[in-house]
Order: sequence, then C-alpha cells, then structure tokens
Amino acid sequence: MAELRLGPLLRYADGSSATVWVEASRPCTAEVRGSDGAHGESHTFQIAGHHYALIPVTGLIPGTSQSYEVLLDGARVWPLPGSPFPPSVIRTPATDETVRLAFGSCRWAAPPAGEQDPVGPDALDTLAARIAADPEGERPDVLVLLGDQVYADETSKATRRWLAARRDLSDPPGNEVADYEEYTRLYDESWLDPEVRWLLSTVPSCMIFDDHDVIDDWNTSAAWLADMRETSWWRERLLGGLMSYWVHQHLGNLAPDELAADPLYAAVRETPDGTDVLRSFACEADADPASVRWSYRRDFGRVRLLMVDTRAARVLDEGARSMLNPGEARWLREQALDARGSYDHLLIGTSLPWLLPHLVHDAEAWSAALCRGERGERWARFGEDLRRRADLEHWAAFPPSFDALADLITETGSGAEAPATVCVLSGDVHHAYVAEPAWPKGEGPDARVFQLTCSPVHNAIPLVIRLGFRFGWSGAGRWLGRRFAGHGACPQPPIDWRRTGGPWFGNQLMTLTLRGRSARLRLEQARAVRGAGARLRTVVETELAP
Repeated sequence: MAELRLGPLLRYADGSSATVWVEASRPCTAEVRGSDGAHGESHTFQIAGHHYALIPVTGLIPGTSQSYEVLLDGARVWPLPGSPFPPSVIRTPATDETVRLAFGSCRWAAPPAGEQDPVGPDALDTLAARIAADPEGERPDVLVLLGDQVYADETSKATRRWLAARRDLSDPPGNEVADYEEYTRLYDESWLDPEVRWLLSTVPSCMIFDDHDVIDDWNTSAAWLADMRETSWWRERLLGGLMSYWVHQHLGNLAPDELAADPLYAAVRETPDGTDVLRSFACEADADPASVRWSYRRDFGRVRLLMVDTRAARVLDEGARSMLNPGEARWLREQALDARGSYDHLLIGTSLPWLLPHLVHDAEAWSAALCRGERGERWARFGEDLRRRADLEHWAAFPPSFDALADLITETGSGAEAPATVCVLSGDVHHAYVAEPAWPKGEGPDARVFQLTCSPVHNAIPLVIRLGFRFGWSGAGRWLGRRFAGHGACPQPPIDWRRTGGPWFGNQLMTLTLRGRSARLRLEQARAVRGAGARLRTVVETELAP
C-alpha cells in the first residue's frame, strides 16, 4: 500500500484550477477529491528512487472554498488520522477580490517539538498556528518564498547525524549535502514540520531559489565558479541541487497549461524512471545556463508577479557581467510590458534586493570595478577576495543590470497605462526595510515604486549584521560608501533612494494587501509568548498607495 511521504503542497491556484504536489512511498495513482466536486488525479513519476506527483485539480468555481482530501491508489492518506489542524482547503479567487500576498526568505527548518529553538519562533509555524486557530479569518492568498527554502551548506545536528550514517564526513563536502538523495533529506526536514506541512497544504505558494539552496555565494563570479569546478564534489552537488529544485519547487510554480506544454515534464512522466532525463537537463543547465529559464509569471486578478532568477541566469565574465543573461532580461521586459494596463500592481520577485543600504551598494559597485581591473591586477585580486568574504554580489555588483532594472521600472510605471505601484520584493539580507527610489526631476515614473525587503523567516541574526546594516543606512555609512565609489571611479547610479521604513530585525513576514489601485503593507514578527507558544505581532502597517 502506498503511503504519503511528503506533502501535500497546494502550489498553483486560480479561479478554476489548481495543482497539488505529493511524494508517495511507491508508484501509485495520486488523487485529489474536493468536498464540492473538484477532482484531479495523476500517476507518480520516479526520480532517484522517489515517487512524486503533481496533481492538476479542475472543477473549481471562482470565489469559493472547498476542503479536499488526498488518496493514493484509492486509499485516503490526507488529512492525517487524528490531525489537530482544520481541513486543508482550496480557495479560488474572484477576479475583483482583494489579493493578500505574504512573502519572506531564509528559513532554517525548525527543530523538533520539545527542543529549544536557538533563533526564536519560526514565522511560518506561527502563521500556521494563527490560521488554524481561526480558519475563516484573514489568511494570505499566496505565500511568496524568495529563496533559501533549504540550506545545503548549513545542515542541522539531526541532518549531520543522518549524513554521518550514510558516508564519511571527513571527506568533502563534509557535513554539507552532496547529492540528490541528501537534498531530499533537507526537504523532508523542512516540509514535515507539522505546522508548515499543514500551512503549505492550504495556502498556495510561489518559490524561487537563492544561494543556500545550492551553496553560499552561488555564482558570485567567474573566478568563484572556476574554483568550485576544481573540487571533487561540486558537480554532483550542483546537479543534485538543480534536480531537487525542479522536482520540489519549480514544477509547482507552473500553471497547468504550462505543465502540459513542458517537454521535460512530459519526458520524465513518460519513462518508468526519469532520473537520467532530469540529470541530462541539469547537466545542460550547468553547461549552458541561458538554455534554461527558472523565472516565471503569475497573475492574481489585476496583480502581476514576475519571479526572477538572479542566481543561475547570471553572466559571470568580468567584461560583460550581468545579473540576467540577454534572454532572461528580454523575458523580464516582455512580461512587464505585456498587456500593460491590464494590471494595477506589478511585483518583481528577486531574492536579492535591488536597493540596498548606500554603503553596501557603493561597496559592491567598488568591488566590481576593482575586479574589472580599474585599479590594476593587485586591486583586482583584493576585489575578488572582498567580494567573496563580504557577499558583495547583489544587483549593485552588476551596475549595468542595476541601471537596466531602473530603466525598465521607469518605462513600465509611466504613462496612462501605468500601474499604481511597482514593488520589488526581496529577502536575503536578514533584516526588513522599505526603500523608495527618486529619479531626477521630470524623469521618474507615474507609479509609486518600492523596494520591500523581508528576511529572515527563521534564521540567526548576529549582532554584526544588526550593527552593520544600521551603519550602512546611516549618513556616515553613505559618506564612506561614496569614498569607495570614488576610488573605483564608479559612476553615480541613475537614481537615488531613501529608506522609509526599518531596519527591522527578527523572524518575520511582510504581507501586501492589494485591492483595486490601493496597496497596504504589514510587517509581522514571530515572538514567543510565555506559556502560549508564539504569536505574530504587527510591527508596522502602512498605506503604500491610497
């Protein structure tokens, strides 16, 4: 008899269809049955001895909600027997409804129940508890998880014990994950957390990777990549990371019609064992990153979300460094401008912030100039070392890409068909803030533009990060940054910006509430409550657009 190993995850949902992802213990037919007639089924596909299904669900009606159950070969496996949680539901939005979108990044798996959590309450666990306590109350329409869903290079004590039973940890990569099977352990640890498991079964989710989904500083530079390729373990680590990301995260990002037209998905499902097919795809993605697009678009009524790959899509050659390869940049532009006027809000999801503290921005532009050889070979070596040690590889470290995004936002946000807001949603930097750009007089867009950064969901926030980013946002930090930029002969960016909220530190989530042309932002932090677990506490709530 087939058992449910992982999931279900409610991934895609629109007014009439949805997808539900599961992992089963053996080959079987996975089925979703809704309480009001929704239905879908799919046979599992096999990757490296694991059995998965992404079940397309039809028969949904816009603006309704229905509970569902999951069956494997006809036997009900979800909800779990004795579950303390309410039934999982599929809610379908009406076209004119409010859209609530919660987002954040950087989540270490929470420790097992009963163990002390060294970094405080998990914001996703805490959100799940709040929704479960009031199933008819306010909840996000979608979760946007902006990277570092798993940490391949920072494993837990329990995972290190599991790895040690599997191989000799004195051999590289030591207590980091090495291959596909070890990546599946990370997803098990993260998604079998009872609260998160239920939350992901009842709130749709959009995901994109960042560096720790593979390794810290993934694709920082051409020199970094060359060094990694010299190691004995890197290739298997990368292939395992890309394959597991495709299975666990990327497939669920796609709409049912995109899945139906995807040749790789079809090839994997048509063969008894899709491992070699998927591995060949991952090899091609490694050899020619521009041949693969991980970015995608989702529309929620009159809200457009563009999730942008800022890791695998990079051009790393020092003479032509770009955050996005030409095809990816062209895709982003086309999606932003397509049917402009049909959406009221444009959300650009990029794991890495576009607008950073001015000191950090200038330091990144400076290091990029040094690595290009603006100050000679000795300074170039220093710049590369600094770039790796200080993680100087955000949009500011790719100055032409920073400028190009500013230009695209200006074009998209200008004229009679401009949306009310253009919001860049990011994480990564282990604090939260709001920043607003300013263009030279007469050159800016008509839309309100915001950088909304929220991180971490559940992770450590060392004192050095708190102090460093507070200083980075200060006037003294800005002055120091200009000195760095001057040394590297870095041109002034085409825009200025100011921080209008934060910095806030804690395990946290931001929620955007969008209705018509209005936008409201709320930041909540997970805080322990004596004798009552944890609660999400509102830190700030503000109107972005009236």
